[in-house]
Amino acid sequence: MASALSCSASDLIPLLSGGANATAAAAAAEFICGRFETVSGKFTDAAYAIDNTYLLFSAYLVFSMQLGFAMLCAGSVRAKNTMNIMLTNVIDAAAGGLFYYLFGFAFAYGSPSNGFIGRHFFGLHDFPKPSFDYPYFLYQWTFAIAAAGITSGSIAERTQFVAYLIYSSFLTGLVYPIVSHWFWSSDGWASPARSDNLLFQSGVIDFAGSGVVHMVGGIAGLWGALIEGPRIGRFAPGGKAATLRGHSATLVVLGTFLLWFGWYGFNPGSFATIFKSYGSAPGDSFYGQWSAVGRTAVTTTLAGCTAALTTLFGKRLMDGYWNVTDVCNGLLGGFAAITGGCAVVEPWAAVICGFVAAWVLMGFNKLADKLRFDDPLEAAQLHGGCGAWGIIFTGLFADKTYVSEIYGGDPKRPYGLLMGGGGRLLAAHVVQILVITGWVSVTMGTLFFVLHKLKLLRIPSEDEIAGMDPTSHGGLAYRYTEDEIKNGIISRGIDLDNDQERVGRV
Repeated sequence: MASALSCSASDLIPLLSGGANATAAAAAAEFICGRFETVSGKFTDAAYAIDNTYLLFSAYLVFSMQLGFAMLCAGSVRAKNTMNIMLTNVIDAAAGGLFYYLFGFAFAYGSPSNGFIGRHFFGLHDFPKPSFDYPYFLYQWTFAIAAAGITSGSIAERTQFVAYLIYSSFLTGLVYPIVSHWFWSSDGWASPARSDNLLFQSGVIDFAGSGVVHMVGGIAGLWGALIEGPRIGRFAPGGKAATLRGHSATLVVLGTFLLWFGWYGFNPGSFATIFKSYGSAPGDSFYGQWSAVGRTAVTTTLAGCTAALTTLFGKRLMDGYWNVTDVCNGLLGGFAAITGGCAVVEPWAAVICGFVAAWVLMGFNKLADKLRFDDPLEAAQLHGGCGAWGIIFTGLFADKTYVSEIYGGDPKRPYGLLMGGGGRLLAAHVVQILVITGWVSVTMGTLFFVLHKLKLLRIPSEDEIAGMDPTSHGGLAYRYTEDEIKNGIISRGIDLDNDQERVGRV
């Protein structure tokens, strides 16, 4: 927020007296300063309103990503599971809203607190404060449900609905908030906003959440998919991978563009304010946080575009065809990677980020097939793998000027290793990868294992073959004619895109 203007009557009196009555000059000075303070107060109020409006608009953009997740997930699963995956996306937002209100925001940002977990604002009690207003809560809630939405894609098409309810509430109410407290709260032990005792004298620069959001959601999905095992028919007895294609590339593309649109609230919106001056830029052009917001949108765009094109040609070389679904996932992988460093890197570095992210995703997908790991939306590979690369990338390419502008403090603060800033920031980021992996593995891995042992995780095999829509949700998402049914379009709930005979034998 812009700082308040000030006026001193004692400084004005000598200018106004000029040999005239000193009493009159003093009265005039007091009058002028009084009007000046009124204008200053209005200016401060206007700046506060502009910043909060910007944050609210960003929250609305990020919330629109829920529709993107829903469309992407729906298009990536088979038609017989469409209603199920759509309902889980609604539940992520609804359950996440309630549990983040009751516990999550307090664990993440309740201050004063210790370095591990927040202790105030449960149920938004004693809220708002000068440092936090309602738009900030809404914005952070949209991030929490984004992490839960990532996880739902990894365990699609074979998970009991009650398991979705349990894991989504647990993730948004406890697991994700504690991670965000570590790296984003001013009290967090690894936060770059701490006033002292910074981790490796720098803290972790994860600006919009390559680790906090994407790695958390991706690692949680990894454990869910590992404990459940692959879908029926995903791998042949000899271990060869079989493609269980989603039923609508149209929905995949629609979801991808909605996510792309929402990312302009996710990354640039993470500044939380826009009405802030940085002074004079090189060349004496006046600029401020609004310029950094624009640059962040540009780096986000370039990383996604580069990753999409790299995936397009990479998959053409490896598989021999142009695949729109692969390109969409590559695009999202570039976005997930740039999210952590979007505000502190140059546009040319964002191109490098997207290029490497595409190969990280393709490499992890090859590894997943070899290890018989089944993730219908490639969420663990995309968000977990590309998110981890994004954390490393920031430790390598963070620019000194941008780090100083956004995080302030010591001008000798560490920045990217390849930009001449030493290895301290990179070391802090390696620690971030390790602690997020460990924390999410202990919490979400344990939860999924307990659900598995209680037989609350995976649906029965006959329900999986028939589809979750007819067995759990009252019918299919689409209406079919009698001729289509007779011709086997939905024979026994299995789509023609899949090998019906093989699934029947299984």
